[in-house]
Amino acid sequence: MATELFEKQKTIDLRKKHIGPSCKVFFSHDPIKIVRARGQYMYNEKDEKYLDCINNVAHVGHSHPAVVSAGFKQMELLNTNSRFLHDNLVQYAQRLQATLPDKLSVCYFVNSGSEANDLALRLARQYTGHKDIITLDNAYHGHVSSLIEISPYKYKQLADKEQNPHVHVALSPDVYRGKYREDHSDPATAYADNVKDIIDKAHGNGHKIAAFIAESLQSCGGQVIPPAGYFQKVAQHVRKAGGIFIADEVQVGFGRVGTHFWAFQLQGDDFVPDIVTMGKPIGNGHPMSCVVTTREVAEGFTSSGMEYFNTFGGNPVSCAIGMAVLDVIEQENLQSNALDVGTYLTELLEQQKGKHPLVGDIRGRGLFVGVELVKDRAKRTPATAEAQEVIYRLKEQRILLSADGPHRNVLKFKPPMCFSKEDAELAVEKIDQILTELETVLGMGLSSTAVSENGSSKRKVSSEENGHHAHANGKGHYSQPPTAKSSKRIRT
Repeated sequence: MATELFEKQKTIDLRKKHIGPSCKVFFSHDPIKIVRARGQYMYNEKDEKYLDCINNVAHVGHSHPAVVSAGFKQMELLNTNSRFLHDNLVQYAQRLQATLPDKLSVCYFVNSGSEANDLALRLARQYTGHKDIITLDNAYHGHVSSLIEISPYKYKQLADKEQNPHVHVALSPDVYRGKYREDHSDPATAYADNVKDIIDKAHGNGHKIAAFIAESLQSCGGQVIPPAGYFQKVAQHVRKAGGIFIADEVQVGFGRVGTHFWAFQLQGDDFVPDIVTMGKPIGNGHPMSCVVTTREVAEGFTSSGMEYFNTFGGNPVSCAIGMAVLDVIEQENLQSNALDVGTYLTELLEQQKGKHPLVGDIRGRGLFVGVELVKDRAKRTPATAEAQEVIYRLKEQRILLSADGPHRNVLKFKPPMCFSKEDAELAVEKIDQILTELETVLGMGLSSTAVSENGSSKRKVSSEENGHHAHANGKGHYSQPPTAKSSKRIRT
């Protein structure tokens, strides 16, 4: 039986009635109703096509026929749990391991990035016998309670937040906005020394470190690229303290960075984490994830005497889909495409930086790129309202992009890996037009150092755009994004 297609307003009304109010939608003042998707395009109920620049879940492209077929064929034959022997489980584990350093050889299959990171913490604590976790500022590792505690990106939103005494927050290794910037002689060592200081302080208080966990490239934190050598130095400090290193690849793995299959490999061949977690792109939209670790850590987990069982983790259908995703990445040269198109996209965006004073920084690897908007290049004042205006105006032109980071001022590109150079040109062309119009309204040129903070707007930026809280300079809130066409000034 076909699913009933409601009028858009009825869908909105039913969602408000039956879905938890904390479950937000994109573009809350006028949400998009998506009914189908293919490749890098999504279609609404009017069959209008949107270019998807943000969906790193549909990794090899929405509704890829090879992935759909693999899931259908296996589901038609058998789906059961991993307590029965099945070749799909071991074949898939073998293929995943082949993409990783040799010492990362043992897999635990689960169903989401949150499950994977939660299990990684359990592995670390059982193996080391320690309890404390070091995380990075602005990090996001998942939605379950154990991960909210280690996700400053999330728990800082809580009015009555109380940090777990066994969780320690290190500086985000952000060389654009962080404490140690691009002009520092050795930011990798400086940021790693901050982790060492945290370890020393924890030891002084009678605490012991179980693990340091980091996204290989911070995503929600604003597309942050750690300086080369940072992970090696951190791992040295953490392992000396009896802890282990967890690399969270949920957002950035499976060839997205172009030059490597895994983003942690950007740090160099001499760095290998003790645990790697995977999610989002692993199943191209099918709910699955994985934790890969060393034989030693796995044996340590077993020593607790407690069996680990996951009802759906590693089922034959999920493994068939996972193998199909790996096949498509290889057969369609998507890692190479990520490097080629990502490099081209970055070049186009760098041209915009030379043209638009609102563009403060361009950073990324492959098809993981951030554009940080600022109101003052010298002071690096976050252009939160302007970023929200850009994504709303793009949405009106049927291009989907999001803004994130602690100030919600970083435009995030993380599209399906089939994204093309033509797609990059279209997106950047529209961004160029929007920035030109915004800067004209603001009276801002390349000789300007700041956006005027006077005036008002008929539209105000929502405090929950993209399902997040948008802050102006970390203080004021906006109700809807400003429109250059309807205002002489943007209230910032």
